[in-house]
Amino acid sequence: MAQGMASNRNSSAEARKVMVVADPTRESAGALQYALSHAVIEQDELILLHVENPSSWRNTISTFLKMPSLGNSNTVSLDFGGSGGAAAEGEGVDFLEEMKQICKSSQPKIKVRAMRVEMDGRDRATTILSLSKTYAVDVIVIGQKRSISSALLGYKRPVGGTMKVMKPIDTAEYLIQNSSCTCVSVQRKGQNGGYVLNSKTHRNFWLLA
Repeated sequence: MAQGMASNRNSSAEARKVMVVADPTRESAGALQYALSHAVIEQDELILLHVENPSSWRNTISTFLKMPSLGNSNTVSLDFGGSGGAAAEGEGVDFLEEMKQICKSSQPKIKVRAMRVEMDGRDRATTILSLSKTYAVDVIVIGQKRSISSALLGYKRPVGGTMKVMKPIDTAEYLIQNSSCTCVSVQRKGQNGGYVLNSKTHRNFWLLA
């Protein structure tokens, strides 16, 4: 299962590509923490993928990435918060670049690639799925927030045919069900509370930090 992805592998294992869906959110920070401490080892490549929606409200509301505090070589602490638009934008903070630097500080021997792409007429989940295939990704890690709002704002797919009512499903759930590689959704439970993981084969699996 995903919780032992790094711990069960040794340095002679074949290198893999691990994709983390990167956003300026606490959920995404938790996903990155999990990936760095449990999913990658030194010869792996970590791909940070941020999918932009040019027409979304995020173009008018800025988010602010606070400077992270690093733990030991296997753990990292990230703090994301929403803050005033103009002030945050004035800081010129690029959260994706900050995440990349944190990866290099926490796991200096892994390869890190940061990618910022637009949906280009597709939905977010389909874009992530397509790129994971293009780059032959072995594992997708995505932060997930269990809430009514995340379900309503998530990916919608047809139930029993295109003419029937659309059932809402969030991006993480869509990727878990449809990705050809392993996909793990991560919910961070406080700084030392561990993670709740979901994959195609395991649901609500609790992993200590």
